Amino acid sequence: MAEIVLVPGFWLGAWAWDEVTPALRAAGHDVYPLTLTGLADRAAEATPDVDVSTHTDDIIRLVEDNGLREVVLVGHSGANQPVTGAADRIPERIARVVYVDAGPLPAGMALIDFNEPQKQEEWRKQVAEKGDGWQLPVPPFDPAADPDNLAGLTGEHLARMVKLATPQPFATATRPLDRPTPPPDTPCSVIASTFTPEQVRMLADSGNPVFAPMAAMDLRHLPTGHWPMFSRPVELASLLDEIAR
Repeated sequence: MAEIVLVPGFWLGAWAWDEVTPALRAAGHDVYPLTLTGLADRAAEATPDVDVSTHTDDIIRLVEDNGLREVVLVGHSGANQPVTGAADRIPERIARVVYVDAGPLPAGMALIDFNEPQKQEEWRKQVAEKGDGWQLPVPPFDPAADPDNLAGLTGEHLARMVKLATPQPFATATRPLDRPTPPPDTPCSVIASTFTPEQVRMLADSGNPVFAPMAAMDLRHLPTGHWPMFSRPVELASLLDEIAR
């Protein structure tokens, strides 16, 4: 059985994996859901200096402090950067990286750069007006405004997200990840929820620098919204179990 580290995306803490962790443990895996610096129960640690390097350090510390090896490192959404960074720095301890509705970004690209210019401007405005200049406020999680990403979520899911989500230190989105050249040849999987493996391959064939490396990865499809740990936790746990074996 595997040692699985679960890293949540923006605004979330270890609580995001509450419905996934028990199923993985029942399957025999050792599971370590992680809250990153400045979020959820660690919100008091938030500062303007918390960035992708801070969160990479969080993952490495958990792996090393627990003596973990052959780790299956799972990152949802915005956690794509710190899980990539951790896999780059301690490749001898990482058996596989699993990106949940995400993928690794090219060296030098910050997470904000992946968004359309309009979204980037919206984020910067929210940070300036509501986030004290350094925090990205929690989104409203309004399915009427964002039906694709919030597909499959019940009113109870949405209420829990609004209640437990915390602002995201904005430097985690604006500072790029430094990567070695070439990066380690760590096996990677992608569990795509809001896009399909076919779309990944099509974008890769068009020369898209974000999707090109993903096309060579182990691609899985779990059709739902952007938050499968809430909308389809049983199926997500089953896929992670299958990948980890």
